[in-house]
Amino acid sequence: MPEEDLVELKFRLYDGSDIGPVRYSSSSTVAMLKERIISEWPRDKKMVPKVANDVKLINAGKVLENGTTIGQCRSPFGEFSEGVITMHVIVQPTLTKTKTGNLEMLMWALYLLHTMGSPILLMHLVSLN
Repeated sequence: MPEEDLVELKFRLYDGSDIGPVRYSSSSTVAMLKERIISEWPRDKKMVPKVANDVKLINAGKVLENGTTIGQCRSPFGEFSEGVITMHVIVQPTLTKTKTGNLEMLMWALYLLHTMGSPILLMHLVSLN
């Protein structure tokens, strides 16, 4: 596989720890990444995803869809071609998904507040609901 077809990724977990970095083919799908994340997830964490639908990946502020390839996820403004791309991982167990949309919005807002430390961002997210 030619070197330019590989993308180096790491996955930032909710507590600030990382999985990776690992090189992936740009044709790998988000669903494939989620399966890899689940298989490498540290078992000592409080929240452990059991299936791919328990995991959401965020890159450049966007939630990535399962059928999207890594090549399609790259920022149009260009990322450092030789750098590691960090994708953020949110664990949203299936049980939580069955509750109201307000709870889901609150979980997203708290996650973003924790990772980015911006109360303005938190207020913006809450106002979207």
